[in-house]
Parts: sequence; C-alpha cells; structure tokens
Amino acid sequence: MSTETAAETDSVPEATVTRLASELGTAITELPTYQAFSDAKARVENSEEAQQSVREFEQLREEFMLARQTGNATDEDLQQLQAAQERLHDIPVMAEYLELQADLEQELQELNKMISAPLAVDFGEKAGGCCQD
Repeated sequence: MSTETAAETDSVPEATVTRLASELGTAITELPTYQAFSDAKARVENSEEAQQSVREFEQLREEFMLARQTGNATDEDLQQLQAAQERLHDIPVMAEYLELQADLEQELQELNKMISAPLAVDFGEKAGGCCQD
C-alpha cells in the first residue's frame, strides 16, 4: 500500500520545473530586446568616456552617502551628484543603454505577470524579499 497522496502523484516533478526555468532564462537571452540590451551594455563597458563618467559619479555618490550619514550633506553636494548623473546619462552610449534597459525591464515585467498569473503571489516582487528599496 502506497502512502503517496493523489496530489503527490499528479504533481510536476521539481526537476521539470527547474528545467523549464532554465529554458525560460535561456529563451530570454535570445529575445531581440535582451540582445540589444546586452550589446549596449558591452558598448558602455568599452567606452572610456562612459567608464570615466561612471567612476566620477560613483565617487561622488559614495561621498554624498557618507556625508548624508554623518549629517554633513549639503544641497550643493546633492546638486553636484545630480549634475554628474546627468553628464553620465547624456553620453550617447549610456543614454542608449538606459533606454534599452528600460525596454527590457518592461518586457520582463510582462513575463512576470504571465508567470505570476496562476500563483497566489507576485513572483517577481516576492522573490526580492524584504530588502527591496
């Protein structure tokens, strides 16, 4: 006599779900939106102008965060940080990258809705846990 319930014998094996998830990930990398994003990311990574601007922005952001933690951040510090971010976003390869990133995020949100539809939770949001900003 078997102790398995009907739900256990009719369920999809975990290995199948894992395989399907892996196949979905691979399929996403083949989407034209993902390919365009990946190409734009490579152009940003290979652009000395963009990389220098990223370094400048990250340095200013780090300094601003430290100043904010100690209560020493000023409006001028914030304005400098915002100006550095604007300069970074104005670089053509970075602007293209950010636009394609937004397009990809929109497409992934749509996929999330399809995945989440049969579930009782929003898979993408809940998968992020408690540490979302």
